[in-house]
Amino acid sequence: MLTPALMTTLFPKSAPFLNDYLPFLLRVAEQREINTPRRMAAFLSQVGHESGGFTVLVENLNYSAGGLAATWGSRFAEKNAEGAYVTVMEGGRLRRVPNSEAQTLHRKPEAIANRVYSNRLGNGDEASGEGWLYRGRGLIQMTGKSNYQRCSLGLFGDERLLTTPQLLEQWRWAVESAGWYWSSRHLNELADGDDFERVTRAINGGLNGHAQRVALYEQALDLMSQAPGR
Repeated sequence: MLTPALMTTLFPKSAPFLNDYLPFLLRVAEQREINTPRRMAAFLSQVGHESGGFTVLVENLNYSAGGLAATWGSRFAEKNAEGAYVTVMEGGRLRRVPNSEAQTLHRKPEAIANRVYSNRLGNGDEASGEGWLYRGRGLIQMTGKSNYQRCSLGLFGDERLLTTPQLLEQWRWAVESAGWYWSSRHLNELADGDDFERVTRAINGGLNGHAQRVALYEQALDLMSQAPGR
């Protein structure tokens, strides 16, 4: 079910890393009982989307002011007196107008992380630097001090990820942390159902990129249905 051909078809840009991640992916799939086409397709589509197709293991956050307005509109986009976003037409698309805070944070990834992830997910305040320290890592983009702590206890039985969060940028732990997160949220059970939107919400907290995740899910299911022996 999980083959090199499947992975390079779904995620062609991951081909240079295939031998690095596939052995860990096979082991985690067995350990975490990601062992049906629906479960496998759901897992691959979600972690594939989060990791830029098995190519990105740490969150960049190098947003422009416009990117901040588009991504975190409630924080970084201008609003009119009625509370609606102020937009302009650029390149044939309506875009939110960045506010002054977005302009200040333009292309400052560390400052952005410390601003948007402060006082949440177990992180301290902005000055603590924990937003940047515990930014998204691994295939599933583990984010926040509390998640790092729980994942560390689950994988290692200690809190080493709090002092060495960069471990999740290694392929083994990037994959294993994704397996841990998937299992800890009981996502196999969600994947067995018919509501893929619930799987996306459990991973993302919302529906960012949901259409792309659905497309990957359907492609993966189709490829697995064509596999020899099925």
